[in-house]
Amino acid sequence: MNETRIFRCPWGDVQDATVRNYHDHEWGKLNLDDQYLYEMLVLELFQSGLSWATILHKRENFRKAFKDFDAEKMAQMIDYDVGLLMQDKGIIRNHIKINAAIKNAKAILAVKKEYGSFAKYLQNFIPSPIVHHPDTIDEVPTTSDIAKQIAKQMKKDGFFFVGPVIIYSYLQGIGLINDHLEDCYFKNNGSIIFPVDDLFI
Repeated sequence: MNETRIFRCPWGDVQDATVRNYHDHEWGKLNLDDQYLYEMLVLELFQSGLSWATILHKRENFRKAFKDFDAEKMAQMIDYDVGLLMQDKGIIRNHIKINAAIKNAKAILAVKKEYGSFAKYLQNFIPSPIVHHPDTIDEVPTTSDIAKQIAKQMKKDGFFFVGPVIIYSYLQGIGLINDHLEDCYFKNNGSIIFPVDDLFI
């Protein structure tokens, strides 16, 4: 019996089920839940200098250590908590990145006071998803003018580890940019959309 082969983006067409499932069901799929947005921001900053597969395989450990990515709880962490996290072998024990995750939680709470949600803060830059149509992986950029603009503003607003390359990758992950290859089965399938009132400006 012949099986129909599903075409995926090359980086997602792997035997590693964790990476493949992330490609199929999360990457490029719009998700504007504030807790998820913070989670992905944390994972992206920890990914810097490492492989995404490494981060995905430690994701559940991060979730437990980082209080289920609850920004309010993370913002209350003190040096004692950082010390405990530095002893947690299940995560990436990087003092600078751990402190950046805590500072980013505080920054998210600050912008939420002004915009109502972190999602609306991001939508101030990208009101609706940007869909690109790359035919090959070489056509997928690593950053863009909008990513540079967002990174610059986020730094002003107190965020850390938010360079243009990290932010572009982040926008891809949360679905505000869809860079699935044109022939990828998952480009327009299985979208995850968390409904928000007046979702798009």
